[in-house]
Amino acid sequence: MQEAAKTPSASPLRATVATAASPARYRPSPLVIFSACLVLLGAGGPLLLRVYFVHGGQRLWLSALLQISGWPLLLPPLCVSLFRGRRHGIANLLLPLRLVGAAAVLGAFYAISCYVYAMGSQALPLSTSSLLLATQLAFTAIFAFLFVGLRFTPFSANAVLLLTIGPAVLGVGPGSGKPAGEPSKTYWVGFCEAIAAAALAGLVLPLVEVSMERYGRRSGPAARMPPPYSTVMQMQAVMGAAGTMVCLLGMAIKSDFSALRGEAAAFGLGETNYYLVLVWDAVSWQLLNLGIMGLITCASSLLAGIMIAVLLPLSEILAVMFLHEKFDGPKGIALVLSLWGFASYLYGEKAQKKLEAQKSEQQVTRKTGDLELAAP
Repeated sequence: MQEAAKTPSASPLRATVATAASPARYRPSPLVIFSACLVLLGAGGPLLLRVYFVHGGQRLWLSALLQISGWPLLLPPLCVSLFRGRRHGIANLLLPLRLVGAAAVLGAFYAISCYVYAMGSQALPLSTSSLLLATQLAFTAIFAFLFVGLRFTPFSANAVLLLTIGPAVLGVGPGSGKPAGEPSKTYWVGFCEAIAAAALAGLVLPLVEVSMERYGRRSGPAARMPPPYSTVMQMQAVMGAAGTMVCLLGMAIKSDFSALRGEAAAFGLGETNYYLVLVWDAVSWQLLNLGIMGLITCASSLLAGIMIAVLLPLSEILAVMFLHEKFDGPKGIALVLSLWGFASYLYGEKAQKKLEAQKSEQQVTRKTGDLELAAP
């Protein structure tokens, strides 16, 4: 009778051990997967921007505007999302005022980053500018270490190193990745502009994460829920609106509005295709920006930087297929190094999660042993 009485009391303990000692396998949330898909769908943005420059486009502030002005497309789904979540109180779903202010400042800063990227894209082939832009992952990791408290592992440090060496190959390798017939000064200016754009983008991503952690706290029932995707759309809309104002001001100063009609008439693909390129480029960039914002909100700024680096091989393929750009030796070496760095980071993240799971299991086993010893 005593043995039978002890058996039921031990079974809950063993069940607890079995449950705790087998940690759930990490799976990204559907919103993270959705955001990653948006980033991949936005790969056409850099391609169409290069098409604009190749066929006669010269307006830098206009090209910067294309990268950030697609935010009105978010207004219908944002209104629907807020209406569906009204049971939690629409006021609780709106961004706090301090976060709105921070997003507006970051949006203006991002517009400057887009302008610098446009300058690099005008001077460099898409394949070269994409390789240089991939260095933003290194800048993102460094700024995330400074502002977010990211801890480097040997694998992430190796990834940063490889992603830094890759673009250096373009600068010092045979031919330096420079197209034949292009002036060296133009190439080197574009090279530095692309690196500067990567550094600015790498700074903005962690600052967005810090702003959301510091100013994005909610009250009421919404505080107990994970950030809804309406938060992602609101952040992107505020940043897009602020950045659009900066770009429109730049266009007004440079008299771009009066020059658009003449530029459209002289566009190499025709006037109608000129406007189609502008519209679809803005749509593509909006998909890319929304996906990046979703990754920052639902995961981390570093993951957003990684997904931008994932666009590298896709941009290379699109540049060769549609723009007939030459894929020479330095670009191939830089691409391999960049992909190696990306793979190193992914492997390091997987190993880190496995190590954390093992430590958690050891702690649970140790606590369980203490409970069994303390049991009568």
